[in-house]
Amino acid sequence: MDFIHPSTIELAKNLLGKKLLIRHDDKLIGGYIVETEAYLGPEDEACHSYNWKETPKVKSMYQPGGTIYIYSMHGHNMLNVVTKEMGRPEAILIRGIQPTDHEDVMLDHRPVTGFNLSNGPGKLTKAMGITRELDGWMMNESPLLLDEVGSKIPKKIATSSRIGIPNKGKWTGEPLRFYVAGNPYVSRMPKRLMKEVDDTWK
Repeated sequence: MDFIHPSTIELAKNLLGKKLLIRHDDKLIGGYIVETEAYLGPEDEACHSYNWKETPKVKSMYQPGGTIYIYSMHGHNMLNVVTKEMGRPEAILIRGIQPTDHEDVMLDHRPVTGFNLSNGPGKLTKAMGITRELDGWMMNESPLLLDEVGSKIPKKIATSSRIGIPNKGKWTGEPLRFYVAGNPYVSRMPKRLMKEVDDTWK
């Protein structure tokens, strides 16, 4: 997948329906990406590289597109994929997946029921066993993989402002969150809007 030439917004939409997998022993576990958020670099007040901030913790954001950037927030690991060329620090946060492969292993990591297994950025990393050890690796050159061949196409992509971005001026309300409309594995999806998972894909 080309993580450099398309815009970060375009990539955030294109990731929906791609299968995110991680290798554990002899198994690949994971599922379809159903929710993403775009972070647009030094101009974006909600981005970790806002105003060209560069510390050891955000070093991976300055690497070439396709680099994995993982940070911790409130004890949860947050999985991002860096976009654009080296030195242009933009990224996409993966916020939710629909489990498809070895859900039993995911449940061992995170023993909960229903959509709560992976309908949030910290939940999916826990369920998939994604740790900060992967920070700085390249996607598909590490245990973490994107399967484009086995991808799906959303029936509808919905857009909203990002979640948990207060007091960031115009960036608080910018429509930079993208998700598969009606998919129950999208974080904070109202029950009245939920559909059967098969009805959310073409």
